[in-house]
This record gives sequence, C-alpha cells and structure tokens, in this order.
Amino acid sequence: MKLCGLQKTTLLDYPGHVAATVFLGGCNFRCPFCHNSGLIGSDAKPLFTEDEILGFLQKRKGILEGLCVTGGEPTLQEDLEAFLKKAKDLGYLIKLDTNGYRPEVLKNLVFKGLIDYVAMDIKGGRSNYEKASGFCGIRIEQVEKSAEFLMEGHVPWEFRTTVVKGIHGKEDFMDIGKWLKGPSLYFLQNYVESEEVLCPGYESFSKSELEGFLGIVKPWIPNSALRGVDS
Repeated sequence: MKLCGLQKTTLLDYPGHVAATVFLGGCNFRCPFCHNSGLIGSDAKPLFTEDEILGFLQKRKGILEGLCVTGGEPTLQEDLEAFLKKAKDLGYLIKLDTNGYRPEVLKNLVFKGLIDYVAMDIKGGRSNYEKASGFCGIRIEQVEKSAEFLMEGHVPWEFRTTVVKGIHGKEDFMDIGKWLKGPSLYFLQNYVESEEVLCPGYESFSKSELEGFLGIVKPWIPNSALRGVDS
C-alpha cells in the first residue's frame, strides 16, 4: 500500500462530512494537467505505513466522520480492499476518488459495502479522452462501464471535470452532457497552474467561459454546477 500523503482534516473533500484524506501513489493515467504529478510514477515513495494511518484514524474517532481515498489512482493498489475494510471497521465513511479505468474493482468495493461515496473524474469528451488522460491507446469502454455502473445508483456519486484551456472545448461538454445525462451530480472545476502540474503551461478559462460550458451540459445533467470558481 503506497500511502504517500495525509491531510489530517478537510471540510471540502467529502461533501457534508469532516474527513481526512489519504493520497495513494501510482496512476495509470498521465493527464498533462495533473496537480499531483509526484504521485503518478512507480517511484512515488510511501511516507506512512498502514499502521500509522490506522492509528491516526483510531485516535480521531468521534472527531472525523469520513476518510477520502485519492491518488494517484487508488484502484491500482492490490491491498486497497483490506485497507478500506479496516477503516470501515473503525466506523468511518469512505469516499473514493477514481478515474474509473478499473470498473470491476469499483464494483467489487461497492458491492462489499466498503465505499459510501464515489467521485469519478471525467477527463473530457470521449473522443478527446486520449489527449486529456495522456493515455495512448486508452480503452474508453472501461471508463464508460464505471460511469454506467455509478449511474445505476448503488452508492452516492459525483462526476467532475477539470477544465483546461488548450485541452477542452464545447465539443467535450456536448458529448459529456449526452453521455452522463440524468440525475448525476456533475461539477466543472477550473484548472489552476502550480509547481506540481505534470505539464506546466496550460491556462484557465474565465468564469464566463466556464458558465458557457455549464450551459451546454445543464439540459442533459440538471444537477451540474461550477465548483471552486471565483466570482
């Protein structure tokens, strides 16, 4: 288990709950706008042992309600199921962040009752996924299977897209709207440049441009909104 980071308290990562966030190393995508680029490669070094994280969670019982598990891509970890079970046994609600490329892992964790909320990244319109994910030869049907599974409503979920000038355009959101149409929660998040970005040099859209993209998806996904966008 590559436990590469810990945020001890967050009021934002798990909607409606006070939570901690653990960051797992390793990812099968190479999104050029990734802001956790230090967690992507196989050389990402663990900073905590499982016992240290579980000990922290034991001490914070009654203060924290949830645990957010993010990355990297958590579903790549072979011992993820065992770790989540231990966190659940401590009484924690679990939120999983995923790129959706391992639908069978996602289904298994949900059906075993080890996940209470899923946030799945939608990298772009399906025809633009290879560029947005940095994954040459991506099998988009893997992502589609995860999205379809979540939309069946087995567990609360949200979809979200980090919107990047130079990667995304209105065609992406026309496809996303048709693809994810229905009662899903869907958030558009603006790209923010930082030192941790995998491929620096991209730009953010203006709020009015983001509102234009939001207007494209709203007819298909009524529960869509901008997130973390300054007024």
